[in-house]
Amino acid sequence: MSFYRRIRDLREDADRTQTDIAEYLGTTAQYYGKYEKGEREIPFTRAIELANYYHVSLDYLAGRTNIKSIRSDKSLPADESKMLDSYRSLTERNKGKAELFLDQLRQSQADGDVK
Repeated sequence: MSFYRRIRDLREDADRTQTDIAEYLGTTAQYYGKYEKGEREIPFTRAIELANYYHVSLDYLAGRTNIKSIRSDKSLPADESKMLDSYRSLTERNKGKAELFLDQLRQSQADGDVK
């Protein structure tokens, strides 16, 4: 996946417009739109601002990884860490689906259906 596609996907997942992101970056929607189309190269400082805005790593923005962020909490067991990283790589819509499923699973366990 190209860098430019990724920033568009992040923006859409966050339900933001190009105008919203352009205002955050201090530029115009037309200029920002050229970043998403790959018509303009994004300056490194703006890439950092986008990574901060979306709470993702620069490696994720650059397409070097599919894990959106680097976990700073090393106290989690490996299996929980893997689960958290998987969750973070989901779109906002799929995060909602995962949360709903977990709620249903917890309720089912509480009702004694799942052990």
